[in-house]
Amino acid sequence: MEKLEARIRNHDREIEKMCNFHYQGFVDSITELLKVRGEAQKLKNQVTDTNRKLQNEGKELIIAMEELKQCRLQQRNISATVDKLTLCLPVLEMYSKLREQMKSKRHYPALKTLEHLEHTYLPQVSHYRFCKIMVDNIPKLREEIKEVSMSDLKDFLESIRKHSDKIGETAMKQAQQQRNLDNIVSQHPRISGGKKSKKEVCASSDLEVKTTSPMSEQDSGILDVEDEDEDEEVPGAQDLVDFSPVYRCLHIYSVLGARETFENYYRKQRRKQARLVLQPPSNMHETLDGYRKYFNQIVGFFVVEDHILHTTQGLVNRAYIDELWEMALSKTIAALRTHSSYCSDPSLVLDLKNLIVLFADTLQGYGFPVNQLFDMLLEIQDQYSETLLKKWTGVFRNILDSDNYSPIPVTNEEMYKKIVGQFPFQDAELEKQPFPKKFPFSEFVPKVYNQIKEFIYACLKFSEDLHLSSTEVDDMIRKSTNLLLTRTLSNCLQNVIKRKNVGLTELVQIIINTTHLEKSCKFLEEFITNITNVLPETVHTTKLYGTTTFKDARHAAEEEIYTNLNQKIDQFLQLADYDWMAMEPGSKASDYLVDLIGFLRSTFAVFTHLPGDVDVHSTMSGKVAQTACMSACKHLSTSLMQLLLEAEVRQLTLGALQQFNLDVEECEQFARSGPVPGFQGDTLQLAFIDLRQLLDLFIQWDWSTYLADYGQPTCKYLRVNPTTALVLLEKISRVMRDTSRKNNVFAQFRKNERDKQKLIDTVAKQLRSLINSHHS
Repeated sequence: MEKLEARIRNHDREIEKMCNFHYQGFVDSITELLKVRGEAQKLKNQVTDTNRKLQNEGKELIIAMEELKQCRLQQRNISATVDKLTLCLPVLEMYSKLREQMKSKRHYPALKTLEHLEHTYLPQVSHYRFCKIMVDNIPKLREEIKEVSMSDLKDFLESIRKHSDKIGETAMKQAQQQRNLDNIVSQHPRISGGKKSKKEVCASSDLEVKTTSPMSEQDSGILDVEDEDEDEEVPGAQDLVDFSPVYRCLHIYSVLGARETFENYYRKQRRKQARLVLQPPSNMHETLDGYRKYFNQIVGFFVVEDHILHTTQGLVNRAYIDELWEMALSKTIAALRTHSSYCSDPSLVLDLKNLIVLFADTLQGYGFPVNQLFDMLLEIQDQYSETLLKKWTGVFRNILDSDNYSPIPVTNEEMYKKIVGQFPFQDAELEKQPFPKKFPFSEFVPKVYNQIKEFIYACLKFSEDLHLSSTEVDDMIRKSTNLLLTRTLSNCLQNVIKRKNVGLTELVQIIINTTHLEKSCKFLEEFITNITNVLPETVHTTKLYGTTTFKDARHAAEEEIYTNLNQKIDQFLQLADYDWMAMEPGSKASDYLVDLIGFLRSTFAVFTHLPGDVDVHSTMSGKVAQTACMSACKHLSTSLMQLLLEAEVRQLTLGALQQFNLDVEECEQFARSGPVPGFQGDTLQLAFIDLRQLLDLFIQWDWSTYLADYGQPTCKYLRVNPTTALVLLEKISRVMRDTSRKNNVFAQFRKNERDKQKLIDTVAKQLRSLINSHHS
């Protein structure tokens, strides 16, 4: 501290020295400063005065400058406002346009406007509050457009579902017109490609026709085509439909990035509609209109899908169409099989076949494979054939029931030519005969022949447009005709032959008729050959079985003749009333047998007066009459033998046997009289040989000859069976035993009776021995 104090004192002394040194200069400076202060005061006064003057002078200028400043500021604000409005006005205009487009349901342009608004205009003015509101509304507007466009699509789908039958009807009319045109231009099978090209032209031009006007966009269904019916040309199926809702909706969803969602929805809804369309009504088989409406709906559905396939890129694809078509084909074929099986009217089946062919041709024209439909038509052909057979059963039955079974009389050349024109018959002898004259057959021959031809025509109608070869058509017709002959006509003929009230004359006429029909089978073969152009010699060609049918009918008629004759003989034999205990025979044959012989004579007289050519005459009156006569005689002989050997007749007198012999002689006289020409020698008498030898043996009592010669080929009584002889002998023996017991008066008589009885016992014993040796 002391050093510090000393240091301070030193510095103070130095300061004092310095101040003392510069003091005079300090005084001089103060003096100058005082002078300057006066001058400064003068300058200050001058500046203050000048400032006051300047302020007074610049006050107006300041006011003008302030006004200029405000004007420039307003100008800048106005310019900025114009610039901002220039940016905002297009946004507002676009938004107004968007609202207007949505209000008028122009959804696709609205979506485009919305896209421009969002990506081009709004980003430039995004800091404004109203723009933020717009930005917030954009997703809602997009969703609204999606919903509205989807609503339009739903309306379109509903409209298409309701009007599918109209679309299909139009498409099928087009196909019918095309087929008619093809048939006129050429007889060759039409080429489906032509139809396809026409469809593609319609499809390609369809989009060009559509407009984007509000009216066209609002119309999502079927256009008004009532006036089109008056035009000669049927409008294109696509022309009936406004597809713009589909295109708009597809574009909208594509733009919105939801194309896959739209495709899945469309396909799902159309699959549902396909299942509804393919469900047939329960009463479809009752009328052709039911089938037609069903086909129209299916065609309409696939015409729409085919058009969508060709006019949109990927909304539907070929795989999806093929899948739907496979499902439709299987369900349609199943429905047709079920419903067609209920149909019993051949006309309806034929109309159905034509409708199915048109249905197949229509869809084939749009590129759909339809081979399965034609295969199914071959199945329906079998059913058609069955319905035809049922129909022709009634036709043949009416013809056979209404026939008079009498030869057809003709009184003039015109009638003769008419019959010959209906049935292939040629007979030089008949042509030479003068009018009036008769054909050998009855009316059912030409009628049946013509109905067989009508049946063949009916079969041919079904084969038309089935794309079958001539050989297949020929085979189909021949098989159906064979069924008609072997089943339908054969059954009808058999029923006529077997019915109770048929007479021998009718049966004979049936034999004649079937013979002529049998001869006509070769003409039926030629008839089928002419309409199918397939020669009968072609490999695998089916032959007609008409010959067999008519032969079987003829044989059945012959058998029926034999049966009827035998039944008549049995009826007469039931009237036989023999007195088996009569001691003496009558003077003539029994009345019942005389009547029976008279009936046989009149019956066989019918056979000898049959009309017709020489061949038929000889065949009918020869073979049939001879067989019938022989059959009748054999049956009569057998029945008389049974009558004689009946177990109920326990006793038999020789007198009764002689009466019985008179009846047999009457039968032999009938056989000798030749009731039917053509028998050689005593052939017919041999029918009664068993009876004759048996009666001769007993009446002549020639037992020694019988027993001695038995078993030898030259035996006189070769046809007498020892068993039969024993039965008859025992019946006679019983009468003798009863007689011997009653006659007790004349001893000599009793001795004769005893001797005879003893002889009978001896013969009976020998007969039993013969029987036993034969059996052993």
